[in-house]
Amino acid sequence: MLNGQKRWLYIAVPIFFFWFFGQIDKVGISIIQTDPEFLHALGMTGDDKNAKIGLLSFVFTIAYGVSNLFWGFIIDKLGARKTAIAGLFVWTLTMIMSGMANSYEMFLISRVILGFGEGMMIPVSGKFISNWFNKRELGRAQASWLTGNYLGPAMGAVVLVLVISILHWQAAFFMLAAFNLFINIPMFIFMTRNTPEEHPRISKEELAFIRQTDDEVKETATSENKSFAQDYRFWIVWFGMLVCSFLFFGISIWLPTYLIEAKGFEKEGMSSITSLSWLFALGFVLACGFLADKTRRPSLMATILFSLTAVFLAVAIFIPNPILAGLCMGLAMGCQGGVFHLSNMLMVKYSTPETAGRAAGLIGFTNIMGGFSSYIMGWLRDLSGGDFSTSIAMLIFASILGLGAYLFSIKREAAELRLSPIPVQKIQV
Repeated sequence: MLNGQKRWLYIAVPIFFFWFFGQIDKVGISIIQTDPEFLHALGMTGDDKNAKIGLLSFVFTIAYGVSNLFWGFIIDKLGARKTAIAGLFVWTLTMIMSGMANSYEMFLISRVILGFGEGMMIPVSGKFISNWFNKRELGRAQASWLTGNYLGPAMGAVVLVLVISILHWQAAFFMLAAFNLFINIPMFIFMTRNTPEEHPRISKEELAFIRQTDDEVKETATSENKSFAQDYRFWIVWFGMLVCSFLFFGISIWLPTYLIEAKGFEKEGMSSITSLSWLFALGFVLACGFLADKTRRPSLMATILFSLTAVFLAVAIFIPNPILAGLCMGLAMGCQGGVFHLSNMLMVKYSTPETAGRAAGLIGFTNIMGGFSSYIMGWLRDLSGGDFSTSIAMLIFASILGLGAYLFSIKREAAELRLSPIPVQKIQV
């Protein structure tokens, strides 16, 4: 069954679990920060408690975003495999450090180190996808690992609530460290290689398919892809990702708190809607992966998704029903999951295997905006006595900015499609 398809086993599967557990590490704090014992143990109480909570995500995403630039260059030099293993060891140690933290300052430092360790995730994934997959299957290849990006938190929300209820908030961090140590690291050591040429189990036929379009796009790559930094469309994608990160982290980090404190949900109801919201994001990712390959209109799709985000957020402000308001917040988050997928696909399109690490590092740097949104939302809540309306209005404005950016690339995208129509039959391996 895997004849000619082993790239999906040796690369897509490790990257799936890479993101599955990595995203639980990253956004699990949104669940843990709803635990009163956790907040009391680390001194997150008082009039400025929301700003302190927001600062945890702020320092993480600053370190995460800045380190993407560093990791991007390292990956182009050392390769994705060694870089992934090194980063995994770093964030495993920080999970242990987080579980042992006995002060707010110690926990804050652990979030900074975690951000640095996980900063290689986007560049590593972009490099692997660029090296291992045919240009015409980028949408599906990206969707295969982005599935883990959203399925992990969807399942993790329920698991973390259960672990905290039965054991302790510290046990949640030790559990996450064990997942990386015994699952992720062995997978990258034994299953992956930097390129298909280096892998002993990849056939000549599969390798030929992976490289099949190299000659067809050689002229385009020389004039366009290798100088991705000079292509204005790359910077539209980059700006769109700035907005996407601002929206996605703002919603995902504060969603559990929003459901409990603003809408009156119990922890069980909160975990259910939070998990469903991540499943919405997964659904948008899978749909965008399929439709992007079918229609070849990713910029148009991103424009539509930003529009829908603004609509869902506006409905969440005005609708009185708490369940519908929570679902609208989840759908808005799901839309941004789709934008994240399309942005990473376009990043690979506008770069080459040689420059993919640097391009992905620049894209990953945009996660820095997630820290600003989580902190600003906490600060605005403190100013407004815990109300979320002002924060959500800020997110609506950001959605409009993302919509405006992608409008500039739609016309050229349509022109390219007319010059190179979608083939009637797919390439067969």
